[in-house]
Amino acid sequence: MAVIGVDLGGTKIAAAIFDHFGNIKAKEVRLLDGAEGDKVGKLVTQTILSLMEGNPRHHIKAIGVCVPGIVYSKKHTVWAPNIPGWTNYPLKKRIESVLQNPKIKIAIESDRTCYVLGEVWKGGAKGCQNAIYLAVGTGIGGGILIDGRVLHGHSDIVGATGWMALQNPYHEDFIPCGCFEHYASGSGIALQARKALRCEKNYTGVLSAKPIEEISSPDVFAAYEEGDLIARKVLDKAIEMWGMGAANLVSLFNPEKFIFGGGVFGPAAKFIPRIYDEACKWGQPISMKQVKFSASKVDGEAALYGAGYLAIRESMYEK
Repeated sequence: MAVIGVDLGGTKIAAAIFDHFGNIKAKEVRLLDGAEGDKVGKLVTQTILSLMEGNPRHHIKAIGVCVPGIVYSKKHTVWAPNIPGWTNYPLKKRIESVLQNPKIKIAIESDRTCYVLGEVWKGGAKGCQNAIYLAVGTGIGGGILIDGRVLHGHSDIVGATGWMALQNPYHEDFIPCGCFEHYASGSGIALQARKALRCEKNYTGVLSAKPIEEISSPDVFAAYEEGDLIARKVLDKAIEMWGMGAANLVSLFNPEKFIFGGGVFGPAAKFIPRIYDEACKWGQPISMKQVKFSASKVDGEAALYGAGYLAIRESMYEK
């Protein structure tokens, strides 16, 4: 028995056949090349069929798909902001129409859900029943597993942690992405550095080597390593925000493991001890002593493993 996991991102599709133990038996990667709307759906189905036809010895029991957005569980449709035309896309129906095999079960979840499932299956939260994955990249989102179940909420929007209110007073700059994301996402870190540079007219540090509008979060991390004062100020603020955000989540959900992942962790992984110390100032003290903070152990593959585990779970669920 085997399953297929599909990780659909904003620029590519990665898909793999997994055995029941989580070993990858075959894998394919395809670029989206600017595809939009149903062309992306077609690429997903082509990738699935290619894996199945190229590996006929594997009996596929279920397919799990990770998507970069919101999966509306009641309608079985997907909203993916980075894929034009996917405001209410019927991905499950699209896959079913191509497979034409009702015995193959299909499960589709958001990337943040798949991140935490991937960590629970093969990563830093392996075997946990209660875990949180904080994905910090261009934005900030959280996958939350409590008592062995992923939380979804009324409209499947659980985990929109970028909107956590961590800074007073409220500012209109928070409108596009939320307070937490404004300061501590990859795009937020770059934004804060650019704002600081515009205010420091006499600044001649590391970040002055590039035009202000071209400053990115990797530039800020690199400048931090060279002792740049603006980079240090910006990342100290981000560390404070990561600690406060994590403390709130730990106090609310009492997880065993708190995993930091995404493109920013990465270079920010070395700050996790400082983030934990900051979180301990704010969090419920018993919960903070019990939880373990760590960086992702399968980062880059967390979503793919999560999609595979999603399929494994679906294959075991008798409808």
